[in-house]
Amino acid sequence: MKRLILLISGGCSLVVFLVLLLAARAVGHSQDSQRMAERWSDQGDVAQISCFVSVNAPLSEDSIQEFEHSIDDALQEVMTAQPAGPLGGETVSESARQWVDAYSASGRIVLSSDRATLEANAYGIGGDFFLFHPFRLVSGSYFSGNDLMQDHCVIDEDAAWQLFGSNDVVGQVVTVGGIPHIITGVIERPKGRLEEAAGLSETVVYVSLQTLTELGSSTGISHYEIVMPNPIQDFALNYVKDNLGASEEDGEILENDSRYSFLSSLKTIRAFGTRSMNGKAIIYPYWENVARGCEDIVALLTFWYLLFLLYPILLLLVWFIRWWRHKGWTLKDVFHWGKDKLERWAEKQRAARGSGERRRFPPFAFPGKKRESDSDWEDDDWN
Repeated sequence: MKRLILLISGGCSLVVFLVLLLAARAVGHSQDSQRMAERWSDQGDVAQISCFVSVNAPLSEDSIQEFEHSIDDALQEVMTAQPAGPLGGETVSESARQWVDAYSASGRIVLSSDRATLEANAYGIGGDFFLFHPFRLVSGSYFSGNDLMQDHCVIDEDAAWQLFGSNDVVGQVVTVGGIPHIITGVIERPKGRLEEAAGLSETVVYVSLQTLTELGSSTGISHYEIVMPNPIQDFALNYVKDNLGASEEDGEILENDSRYSFLSSLKTIRAFGTRSMNGKAIIYPYWENVARGCEDIVALLTFWYLLFLLYPILLLLVWFIRWWRHKGWTLKDVFHWGKDKLERWAEKQRAARGSGERRRFPPFAFPGKKRESDSDWEDDDWN
């Protein structure tokens, strides 16, 4: 009965371990903003890097453009230096898009329609922001920060209802600082406990960086994201650290696609308590706050599933020790048994090779012996 109870408890513990493991993976995979590298390439040869800088030392568009211009040359140099293979010995194609980036600034903005006026939190975006943050579109489409025209905006459903009394407002015009802007899309604002705590409890609109800077209030460019080839380990991360112009004192640079891995979770567990301390004047955007919250959840799930895995491992270890103590053989017996088996196998192999060599001699090799076919040769002909 005792053995049965231990067996059942060990099996239940193993089931709980599997459930917690799957839950941890599900939490990590739920963050679309952290999986841009996976969407960009399924070969595992790119990395997604995010940079968050202090509001006291924001990035400038000129420094970002200078950084962008240097990327292709750096990729060309490192790829041609690598041995031929899937990640090396290649050249950067002028037609192929090797990398994609986005940057943004947070602030406030006032939008007006014929019906109402709304002051809302806003993000001024540059580059391909919505590739990194694929919100669910209720209607319409996104816009790019690289567009020639900078008079577009994307609003959430709450803003649409407040401004027009409907969420079917694609193509409608709102004014920002007296300048008309076209609504290209309406999105569903992410909802949930983490999202609300991270800053999505109020209406958020997305405009061009130029609009937010000139017609609203902005804290400056404090978020930068890029997906780029990673031909050698940590190449992308180190390149951004060395060339973007964000100092370690005023910024934080991380690799997104590995932050929910097992090793990263162990690091988060080890840093529990001190992880939330931040001496830098960095204001994380809501997506990074949500991602950090999910990191804590994954780390907690990792801690618990390791504990539940430890119990059946200990049971198995105790069973093995008891079995070892009561076994009727020794390691010396195992050694001699294996040696005997090996010698028998070697003898069979030598016998098989010897038989094959005798049968390969043609009939004319033995004068005076005439056979019509090789099958006529018998073992007694060799005696």
